[in-house]
Amino acid sequence: MPSYSTSIPTIELVASLDSLETKDREDNETERQTDTSIPPLPLSICYSPQLNTTRCGLVLAAAVFLVSVPVFVEAPLVRSLPWLSLALTAGWVWWSLRLMSQPVTYLWGDLLLGFSWSWLTGAIYWGWLRWEPLWHLPVEAIGLPFALWCLSRNWGKVGNWFYLGSLLGTVLTDIYFYLVDLMPYWRKIMQVEPANVSPILQSAVVQIQTPWGQAWALILAIVLLTVGILPLRQKQQHWYAFSGAVLSTILVDSLFLIAAALA
Repeated sequence: MPSYSTSIPTIELVASLDSLETKDREDNETERQTDTSIPPLPLSICYSPQLNTTRCGLVLAAAVFLVSVPVFVEAPLVRSLPWLSLALTAGWVWWSLRLMSQPVTYLWGDLLLGFSWSWLTGAIYWGWLRWEPLWHLPVEAIGLPFALWCLSRNWGKVGNWFYLGSLLGTVLTDIYFYLVDLMPYWRKIMQVEPANVSPILQSAVVQIQTPWGQAWALILAIVLLTVGILPLRQKQQHWYAFSGAVLSTILVDSLFLIAAALA
């Protein structure tokens, strides 16, 4: 009898506590569902599909723009002021690190850091080694070990994938130059005065318009389109940076071909 009478209050106490806990959970759940005074801004905005798609689109556009900058801005600058062009690399790196120090602008600093590698290699090659096409790819690949090292540590994915996309576009373009035998024209253009470039460009266009040149141009375009479009399905910012750099190769090469045809 004593043990039986003692266990009853204990059972009642446990049941009472369980009831209170259940009621407290129900009240908290009801409060969360009805309280709309504090909107969940950080997570809902950061992971909004619409916002993420917009940012990916901006990254793609920025990548295309940054590939065009070295071609249409750095190339003329480096021929007349190579040391200034080289020194500007430090400015790009400094600016990118400043942007990366703030969460709001980290993405753009990341992308700009990858662009800094493309600017550096372009300044070195076009400033001092542009007369020899064989040095083009080795110089352009100077940043490759650093990019792979960063990616192995999952750091700077947007900028480093941008650099890899830009480098891939350069590799494929140079392969085309080798296959179509355009390297002799490259050397001649770099050795003559700008006023005498037009006849060399016209001869190069004739070489491109051969069946061999047209066939490889079509293959190159298909490869670039495939490699550039497929990563876009991932809906991730670093793949958009990579795709933008690859696809812009088609744009830049097309503009060069048009300029050569009109020369």
